[in-house]
Amino acid sequence: MPLIRETIVTTRSAAGIVHVAPMGVTVLDEGVYLLAPFRPSRTLDNLLETRCAVINHTDDVRVFAGCVTGRRRDWPTGAARHVAAPVLAGALSHEEVEVVGIEEDPARPRLTCRLRHVEVHRAATGHNRAQAAVIEAAILATRLHLLPPEKVEREVAYLTIAVEKTAGPLEAEAWGWIMDMLARHRGQVAV
Repeated sequence: MPLIRETIVTTRSAAGIVHVAPMGVTVLDEGVYLLAPFRPSRTLDNLLETRCAVINHTDDVRVFAGCVTGRRRDWPTGAARHVAAPVLAGALSHEEVEVVGIEEDPARPRLTCRLRHVEVHRAATGHNRAQAAVIEAAILATRLHLLPPEKVEREVAYLTIAVEKTAGPLEAEAWGWIMDMLARHRGQVAV
């Protein structure tokens, strides 16, 4: 079974436009990662144009929720040291990668990336259950068009327990954004 890390991938277009997106990154080997963004996506377009990205590790789950819900996409970034992609400001650490191989696919190309540079910005103090629940809910929110409403409701009910027991203010805000998105979706789909 592959190891997949839930991260924030930052890219820049050839024209210099920054894009911030949550993405599960598959670890293939030490310093070798697989990125598999769906078509169409700005992340894929940027990766194909510039052949690089930054994989950011953050404990601010608002970035995941904000990107998925469209609530906020303008997260601050700074310059990377070795690639022409931005680093998420406030990241715990980041990994700068370059694309070294592409396996074409009409729906989801697979881009093999090699590590160029790692930087640790601050200590990771661990995740709480609410952070994990928000990330799971963000992933669930990207699949609303694929899943039966009953499954979504069951998953949310279970994840709510962790949020109610362990959320701090940032996790509660992120959870609220996702719950607002789910409520809008429920209004569009007969449950």
